[in-house]
Amino acid sequence: MAHMIINGKSCQAISGQTLEVRSPVDGQVFEHIPRGDVKDIDLAVHAARSALNGDWGQLSATERGRLMMKLSLLVTEHADELALLEARDTGKPMSTARNDMVVLSRYFEFYGGAADKVHGEVIPFLNGYQVNLLREPLGVTAHIIPWNYPAQMMGRSIAPALAMGNAVVVKPAEDACLSCLRIAELALQAGFPAGALNIVSGLGEEAGAALSNHPDINFISFTGSNEVGVLIQQAAAKHAVKCTLELGGKSPHLVFEDANLELAAATVVRGIIQNTGQTCTAGSRLLVQQSIHDTFLALVAEKFKQVRVGTPEMNLDCGPVVNPSQQQRVNRFIEQAKAAGYPVLAQGQIDPGVPAAGYYVTPTLFGHVPNDSPLAQQEVFGPVLAAMSFTDEAHAIALANGTDYGLLAAVWSENGGRQQRVAKSLKCGQVFINSFGAGGGVELPFGGVKRSGHGREKGFLALEEMSSTKTVIQYHG
Repeated sequence: MAHMIINGKSCQAISGQTLEVRSPVDGQVFEHIPRGDVKDIDLAVHAARSALNGDWGQLSATERGRLMMKLSLLVTEHADELALLEARDTGKPMSTARNDMVVLSRYFEFYGGAADKVHGEVIPFLNGYQVNLLREPLGVTAHIIPWNYPAQMMGRSIAPALAMGNAVVVKPAEDACLSCLRIAELALQAGFPAGALNIVSGLGEEAGAALSNHPDINFISFTGSNEVGVLIQQAAAKHAVKCTLELGGKSPHLVFEDANLELAAATVVRGIIQNTGQTCTAGSRLLVQQSIHDTFLALVAEKFKQVRVGTPEMNLDCGPVVNPSQQQRVNRFIEQAKAAGYPVLAQGQIDPGVPAAGYYVTPTLFGHVPNDSPLAQQEVFGPVLAAMSFTDEAHAIALANGTDYGLLAAVWSENGGRQQRVAKSLKCGQVFINSFGAGGGVELPFGGVKRSGHGREKGFLALEEMSSTKTVIQYHG
């Protein structure tokens, strides 16, 4: 039985209720997690507030950083254990799960090292005045974590918050949270004071709603769907606290006729099958210049046919998707696209040895997809790639910007002028040139525009998001 961590102690839900954890690999129940609710959330928030007013709030920035460095080392020491939990919980290949733990450790390392390097400012003002700008923690920060990269996303969200001296309350996704619960235990082992890091498992509509609506939180970080993002923003507005929202994407690759086609084709395929397409940054749209359209799509199709789906232990390209509703959603997009007449250019293969009751989907590449179709406009969150053609730069930019999302994009061209022109014209938070994704990218500020959300995570900008400024004006004559 998994446990929550509240005020430095392992515990079950006050109600005593639990939730089943089903394996995406075979659909079988293999664990139970506490079903936390409003009472557990209230305890966690009060514990965080007490920590701010007590041991955690009295630590220096250097001391906070050292604790985070210890946690980074513990994550590395327990990487195999954590990766196994992650793979079992989400169904992702073991190699992907292991890489997630490398990135998780790096988050605590990066922000642990940054904790005592966030300096204030001295502002020149009138004669006779001294003006200092101080940067301070927000207070109690709430973090609602998705199921696609539980460990990575927990690190991404809480590491900068802890580095700035906030006390945090985490509500991980009920579909996949075992690694998150274990990370909280490791934080206690590292020496974090009671209440600095609290984690409450449970349903989104119960524990998640209670956390986002709690009157004593000072910030909300959320990654997930647009629909829930609206509710989070409304909750934040009710208590006049700010929030960071990362709400998905429909990220395009723009492949021009002078691109390195072999490199682009390999990267395009990796960008859609990574984590079985269950990635907000998945490169789910492929825009190809007409003059190389057929040649390039033939390259992509050949690589797509080699994609294999299996269990975590098989360590193939993809695992199952996380739950039955996600499986139904992805398959519905595939069937609707086929019914609309979009040609299937290639499909991957599900290994015949996978359990029949698992949540597997077939990776699929569609060609000649109209830009106004659901497949080109809506986030599938699965290994489904929609290809279309463009004539020139202006047409490519219009197609790329022609959705409600704006998270990532990739420009494939050897022309330096074109690279810069197109990158500046794309409406999104990150643009990659002749690459895509850049691994964990802990150092790289990340976030979206339009319906992809607002606010920035990663890099030093995350430290600004997780803190506030105070201007101190002193008259000294």
